[in-house]
Amino acid sequence: MTSDDLLAAARAWRDDDPDPETRAEVERLLEGNGRGPDLDGLRDRFGATLAFGTAGLRGEMGAGPNRMNRVTVMRATAGLARYLADTGHAGEPVIVGFDARHGSAAFAADAAAVLAAAGFTVRLTDRPVPTPVLAFGVRHLGACAGVQITASHNPPRDNGYKVYLGDGAQIVPPADAEIAARIDAVGPLSSVERAPTGDPRVTRVGTDLVEAYVAAAVDVAPRRSTPDGPPLDIVYTPLHGVGRDVLLAVFARAGFPAPALVPEQSDPDPDFPTVGFPNPEEPGALDLAFALAAERGADVVIANDPDADRLAVAVPSPTRGEWRALTGDEIGILLADWLLDAGHGGDRLVATSVVSSSMLGRLAEARGVAFAETLTGFKWIARAALDRPELRFVYGYEEALGSCVGTLVRDKDGMTAALAFVDLVGAETQRGRSVLDRLDDLARELGVHATAQRSIPFEGLDGLARMRAAVDAVADAPPTALAGEPVTEVEDLRRGGRLPPADGVVLRGESVRLIVRPSGTEPKLKCYAEAVVPVRGGSDEDLTVARAESGARLAAVLEAAVGLVGRP
Repeated sequence: MTSDDLLAAARAWRDDDPDPETRAEVERLLEGNGRGPDLDGLRDRFGATLAFGTAGLRGEMGAGPNRMNRVTVMRATAGLARYLADTGHAGEPVIVGFDARHGSAAFAADAAAVLAAAGFTVRLTDRPVPTPVLAFGVRHLGACAGVQITASHNPPRDNGYKVYLGDGAQIVPPADAEIAARIDAVGPLSSVERAPTGDPRVTRVGTDLVEAYVAAAVDVAPRRSTPDGPPLDIVYTPLHGVGRDVLLAVFARAGFPAPALVPEQSDPDPDFPTVGFPNPEEPGALDLAFALAAERGADVVIANDPDADRLAVAVPSPTRGEWRALTGDEIGILLADWLLDAGHGGDRLVATSVVSSSMLGRLAEARGVAFAETLTGFKWIARAALDRPELRFVYGYEEALGSCVGTLVRDKDGMTAALAFVDLVGAETQRGRSVLDRLDDLARELGVHATAQRSIPFEGLDGLARMRAAVDAVADAPPTALAGEPVTEVEDLRRGGRLPPADGVVLRGESVRLIVRPSGTEPKLKCYAEAVVPVRGGSDEDLTVARAESGARLAAVLEAAVGLVGRP
């Protein structure tokens, strides 16, 4: 794009933009600092367009097509409305929800106005809601689609636009490309009709929807620990997000004591002032929760990310006074084992993603149930259940703290997962054990499965191209060994086959594995490593030796990964 084209695009956007803040942002860039227009700033906003994909839209807020803003949201909604009409859903209900981030309520109102003007009946939430409640609401209200305005655990400056279709699951190909094509065909914003405030086609939903979710959540994860046992002391943080009120309602309905809230993080706050990054996986994010737990002598710490679709857990460490955050794979295998233990039959299904631990597959084989491995993302894990309707879907998870208990929500749900996990903690506590003891039992049975990931950032407009080039390099010239072990299989996920085509390459050895793939939501190349070592005996010493060996192999695989993809 030439400088003249860039300036013309910026002026056209400014003249069309209904938001005074983003209009002013463009005006400042056009004026520059007395030395002419800020071409670099304009190019960053107008030189590219946020891509609509299976994750919908997500990005930094600001002016221009390469940012999240009112214009981007309304054009995306106009394209979605056209897609829904073209696929036979004209006039049907659509549910629209939002979290508590900056701009979320306005974006949701704009989406509702565009959908209503296009002839759809819109159910707009009357408050910020967790993403699982919105996903639940799609099927509960008989909607043909759902839109949630959220950026989940992204930084405060970001926002996003997440789309569900009538089956309650996130979109997958080819729907994403078909919606994107219709968004691209939308003309200037002045051509997009919007219903006025108070239009009768837009009605508010809230209390009844949340109540229906709470009642169903307790049914899908019924309590198995003894209610009259010693009360658990639970510490909970929603990380300044929107999960608090719904999670407390779910716990109360299930008969658990109210968790102690981390006071500095209990209220929704779009600036996330106590954390550098509002992701419970990030170092330091749970420090306040750990401090409160240590003060209370708590039994467990649970945390949701800001839209409450992820669950983090920490438990008291054998080292007195310290807390151990469980990995997503540890939470996943513990919940899978606990939920499978509650039922019977080989017609049950558990699922996880290709980047998660292979331990779930071994557990499924040992328990005589079906297992599905999917591409990364809950759009695929939920699809595993939809694709096998003859099976009873019990549980699915991915290593990034995502869990799905049953089929109540066809997406990750950090609140039902929290309920099930606290029930597990209660049962083990009543037996005089901990969940770490249960992890040890699973390791002795199935082997130690050490997993970790490393993310390498690729910033800038050409970041995506450079990430793909790095994946190309690994696929075209794979190493012959990982951590001193021969590579016996190279699976280029881009070619498809047992899984739909996706960016990424899998390298496998006899006991090690490495997956290299671009993130779907952030400018990062992600490297996922695993090392599996059997426990050669039943003693604590045998387990310690196996863990040490797996840890050393894992570190060597991660070091090899950095060498393969290089530094940006």
